[in-house]
Amino acid sequence: MRIKRTSQMSIYEIFAKHEIADELMKISNWLDAHIEVLDWVEADIQRKDLKATGRNGMTIESILRSGFLLRYWQWTYEELAFHLMDSDVNYGFARLPRGLYPKTSALQGVISLIRAQTWERINQLLVSGALDAKTECAKGVRIDSTVTESPIHAPWDSSLLGDAVRVMDRMMKDARQRCPELSYTCHQWVVKKQVTAIRNCKGTEKRKTHYKKLIKYTRKTLGAVTKTLQSHKEWQDWVMQAEHIVPLVERIIDQAERRVIKDENVPAEEKIVSLFEPHTDIIIKDKRQVQYGHKINFTSGKRGMILDAVIESGNPADSACLLPMIKRLDDVYGKLPNQVAADAGYASAANIDSAKELGVKAVGLPKKRGMTVEAMTGSEWIYNKLKRFRAGIEGNISTLKRAFGLNRCTWKGLDHFKAYVMSSVLAYNLQKFARLSI
Repeated sequence: MRIKRTSQMSIYEIFAKHEIADELMKISNWLDAHIEVLDWVEADIQRKDLKATGRNGMTIESILRSGFLLRYWQWTYEELAFHLMDSDVNYGFARLPRGLYPKTSALQGVISLIRAQTWERINQLLVSGALDAKTECAKGVRIDSTVTESPIHAPWDSSLLGDAVRVMDRMMKDARQRCPELSYTCHQWVVKKQVTAIRNCKGTEKRKTHYKKLIKYTRKTLGAVTKTLQSHKEWQDWVMQAEHIVPLVERIIDQAERRVIKDENVPAEEKIVSLFEPHTDIIIKDKRQVQYGHKINFTSGKRGMILDAVIESGNPADSACLLPMIKRLDDVYGKLPNQVAADAGYASAANIDSAKELGVKAVGLPKKRGMTVEAMTGSEWIYNKLKRFRAGIEGNISTLKRAFGLNRCTWKGLDHFKAYVMSSVLAYNLQKFARLSI
């Protein structure tokens, strides 16, 4: 059974006389004033079939606070477990009862259950309160996008094929342990040899020859997995893994044949860049270096809080995201901004007209693209003011990337990727809120 709150929590909290401890105290006070968020977290953590027996474990409150510390300090789970044991400030903030020091696996097991929607909902509650208290202002907002990378290496067709064979070989070894009479030939050695040859060879024709051999042995291993899948439906866990892996391997083989053997240009939306993180998108921004992850659109207020964050699917043009981001402010907070500043990628005459129809008085875009200053803002002074104002969101995004880990996600899977991003945004906003309050 899991308890919601820690009883007599106040006797455990020790906040040092330091500016960081002051921030944590402000954040702790905000969490105490909004205990309804514990119900949201509890809905994610508690299982329907959980019995009211056994050890209590961490409270819902401690799980939420520990999850915040994880992103606030940008720690790993191992570091979080150590600092909860080593630091009185962090231990007291987490509201852990004396003598309870959760291990790495326990922390990861419960914090990872909090969904991205819950982190986002808590963030919207925080921002809504800040807007009502005039701590933040949404009359003027700025919008920009960035990319958070997935935890993958740079994709090569050869490395993807090598990964596919390695995973399938491991599955077949597991299958042979379950059924020793199962016939299977391992191709790991020859596959590694071809992957190395592709990396080191010179000349297109030689590379194609090695790729043909690599694809041939990948198909053989795939055939063994498919045959085992059809004949051993009783292995439910193995079958579930195979049904997930087989379609991905087929896509990897198909794209390697099309790109390398047939010299086709495969569209980005049809490519797969990782067997382990197949949700990863291929992002190219302004003809810069290719990035592998997800594009995120941010809306920032006048005082630097992130009002809204949207994790996009694919690589939509920035110009297609401006109006949805403005409309979301009205949908979530019931407030439309008077002025909007955005990057040049969001510029289009249609966006200006549509934003004005929604009730936005001025839209400042660095590149005019045939639009007049009068049409965008009404005056040169407001236009220049919005251009300078827009630059502030670059600092907000830089802080999110440097201090809150949004340059690269370290959690695996799409759901955890979204939870990582939203928990980082919440940690950033709570810190910003505490500093504005102080």
